[in-house]
Amino acid sequence: MKKLIPYGRQSIGSKDISAIVKTTKSDYLTTGPKVIEFEKEIRKYTGSRYAAVCNSGTSALHLAFLSIGIKAGDIVIMPSINFIASFNICKMLKAKIYLSDVDGVTGKMGPKNILDCIKKNKIKRIKAIVTMHLGGRPDNVIELHKLKKKYRCFIIEDSCHALGSEYLYQNKKLKIGCAKHADISTFSFHPIKSITTSEGGAVTTNNTKLFKKIYLLKSHGIIRSRLGHWSYNVKTPGYNFRLSDLSCSLGLSQLRRLDFFIRKRERVAKIYEDNFKKYSHYIKFQKITKSKNSWHLYVVNIKFNSFKQKNNFFKYLKKNNVLAQFHYIPIYNFTIAKNFKKMPGSELYFKTALSLPIFVDLKKTQQLKIVKLVLNFIKKTN
Repeated sequence: MKKLIPYGRQSIGSKDISAIVKTTKSDYLTTGPKVIEFEKEIRKYTGSRYAAVCNSGTSALHLAFLSIGIKAGDIVIMPSINFIASFNICKMLKAKIYLSDVDGVTGKMGPKNILDCIKKNKIKRIKAIVTMHLGGRPDNVIELHKLKKKYRCFIIEDSCHALGSEYLYQNKKLKIGCAKHADISTFSFHPIKSITTSEGGAVTTNNTKLFKKIYLLKSHGIIRSRLGHWSYNVKTPGYNFRLSDLSCSLGLSQLRRLDFFIRKRERVAKIYEDNFKKYSHYIKFQKITKSKNSWHLYVVNIKFNSFKQKNNFFKYLKKNNVLAQFHYIPIYNFTIAKNFKKMPGSELYFKTALSLPIFVDLKKTQQLKIVKLVLNFIKKTN
């Protein structure tokens, strides 16, 4: 039986394994020195003042919303093309959620989409705007920051796809997660993300008050006493969102190779671009630009005649041992969000977009097979 080519896969090397084994032989498996070291290295890499690691990207978002004090009735705007985590958390916190439409090609929520959402719904007071760097492509961070100042709201960056991505500000390259133009950034270390800790996440911020809340909430609300190692106080109800030393040892090893991983992913993107550009009237594809992209996803847009044809395309690829994916089904299509209406940009993206395999160890022969399958399907159906 031929091996399936997944849309994403972790890259674990001998140094990663050695780092994990070394930690298993230490005195710390849970919270210990590797946690502190990993947080320090994330701060250095992103250029943020503070970083807190936790057990998932969803936990990172949960901590972000809790730290800014989201409560019942607070208005939160987020993109309709989005992983469900932010919506779920805000729903549980009883916030008033407004879904914004997105660009029909990129799937991304821009400033105009947000302003349209505000105008259409006659929104006066906003607590937070949640932006998502879908696939690793940075949003228009500077323009979103202007909205933050205008509406005096918080900006939470869902950067779970974007560790290593950069944007330009005053001719300088800034890392996503530096928190210069957002209040909080969140990351995921799920196996198919830029780096992995198996499961894990992180929050970065430059705000001391927010960071203190985040650090308190991620570990039961506990603060240590000066009396000694045995004594502690509990200031507020909290959670067990901690990440282990075992996971952080893998994260540290992976972080050292992150830029190498991104270069490899960009090479994969370049091969797709070179092979698809002759067929741009049938297929829209991501192009390499000056802004650094982590290339978590490689998204193409194909003009399918119907959802049935799109589903047949997924089946066709799978039959040929290629697993494509879609990111994401519009939130308003879920039972949990049944009161929301369909949106034109989101519908167009839903009908045309899909994610082709992209990962560090994808072989050129495998990739050319994928390209051939995609083009064959397009030629047969057009």
